[in-house]
Amino acid sequence: MKKLLMLSLFVGLLSAWALAQDNAADKSKDSVRTITGCLAKGDSADEFQLNGTDGSTWEMKSNSAVDLAAHVGHQVRVTGAVSGSTMHNLKEDTKDVAKDSGIKKDNAEHGHLKPTDVQMVSDSCTK
Repeated sequence: MKKLLMLSLFVGLLSAWALAQDNAADKSKDSVRTITGCLAKGDSADEFQLNGTDGSTWEMKSNSAVDLAAHVGHQVRVTGAVSGSTMHNLKEDTKDVAKDSGIKKDNAEHGHLKPTDVQMVSDSCTK
């Protein structure tokens, strides 16, 4: 019974999304994003989290092209590719509809980013 209710809710949200696309928040739908925020250490040696100034959170892994470790605790501007951008955008649209319907209070964006460039904005994070 619970599964049927959850499935009905999900189908309803997707239907509402189709009708309310022009009411959705202005989250970028680009597969490449530039996000400014505070860089923090993640759970393992090469994992990091970018807490965007817009309330979004992005998980990233350091790679040979971008040295994220040198910028932990700094405010940075990171450019990178959104992992699974099509599914990411569908998930975010569904969250927007849920918020618009009063089902969910927070629709801050969360995703995974493959960084291609990082630039320091400030050597400290501001709250």
